[in-house]
Amino acid sequence: EVIKQRDKAANDLFSTAVSTIRQPIESLFNWLITKTDIQRASKVRSTKGLLIHVFGKIAAAFIYLVF
Repeated sequence: EVIKQRDKAANDLFSTAVSTIRQPIESLFNWLITKTDIQRASKVRSTKGLLIHVFGKIAAAFIYLVF
C-alpha cells in the first residue's frame, strides 16, 4: 500500500513537471503557427529549401514581435 502511494506521488510529480515545461513550448509554437503559417510548405522540394522556409518564417515572426 505504501509503495502504491509513493508510486502515485512520483507519477503525479513527474506529470506536473512535464506539464510545466510543455505548456510554454506549446504556446510558443501555437503563436508561431498563428503569426507565420509556418506549416504551409507544400512547394518546398529539398532539405535546403525547407530550412530556408522554416528559418525565414521564424525570422519574420521575431520581426513581427519586435515591431
